[in-house]
Amino acid sequence: MTGDATASARATSQYATTTGNLTARIALHAYGTNPQSWYAWLGERLPMAGDVLEVGAGTGELWRRIGHPRRLTLTDFSPAMCARLREVPDARVQRCDATRLPFRDGAVDAVIANHMLYHLDDPDAALREFARVLRPGGRLAVAVNGRDHLAELDALGPAMGRPDLAVGLHQNDVTAETTPARVAAHFTDVTVERYPDELVVPAAEPILAYIVSMIGPLTVAEESAARAAIEARIDAEGAFRVRKHTVLISATRGSR
Repeated sequence: MTGDATASARATSQYATTTGNLTARIALHAYGTNPQSWYAWLGERLPMAGDVLEVGAGTGELWRRIGHPRRLTLTDFSPAMCARLREVPDARVQRCDATRLPFRDGAVDAVIANHMLYHLDDPDAALREFARVLRPGGRLAVAVNGRDHLAELDALGPAMGRPDLAVGLHQNDVTAETTPARVAAHFTDVTVERYPDELVVPAAEPILAYIVSMIGPLTVAEESAARAAIEARIDAEGAFRVRKHTVLISATRGSR
């Protein structure tokens, strides 16, 4: 990780007491060009049979979009997120650390980790826990982003005098490029599938809301510089285009 704070400390500051930052980021992805949303695409690929556990479930937006299996357990470290998760009908909610799951060995048939591994100080410890709580033959689904994900948004940081906007500055080294090998250290039958999408944003406001969700309120000068850079791109190209690089890594818990 390249920032001054640890990945978990950053996650705590962002998510422990509010769902607003995550909600602002989710909203930006409504401007994706893939007619099949991330949630619908993911839902077609997730293991849904038996006892399903999602670790780091955030606001539970996935299950609001696609419905959920009959036996679903949702966890998150954040009290604010857990409060939202309790709104998901018939789901069990448990507040806990992803690296110390309060479940017995072989307790579940599927583990889902949707965009959460990069918030951990020790992602390999979490992967070991995922393997521990899975039954032999159980399935793992992990979603992560590539190094170039949202690169055009990161580039706005220097333009507004805030290089700390860069997403990777606040996270560990979990990426689409590095994570398959990490998963393979604990699981078998590892496969990787990329979700095809880009953002085409027609106005500055959703991007400014994303920036605030990342680094907090902007000064007048910072907002002016960001708006000028965004609107210059919109004027030139008709929209502010942002590359996405998201993959789903699937794997199986071996018999050992």
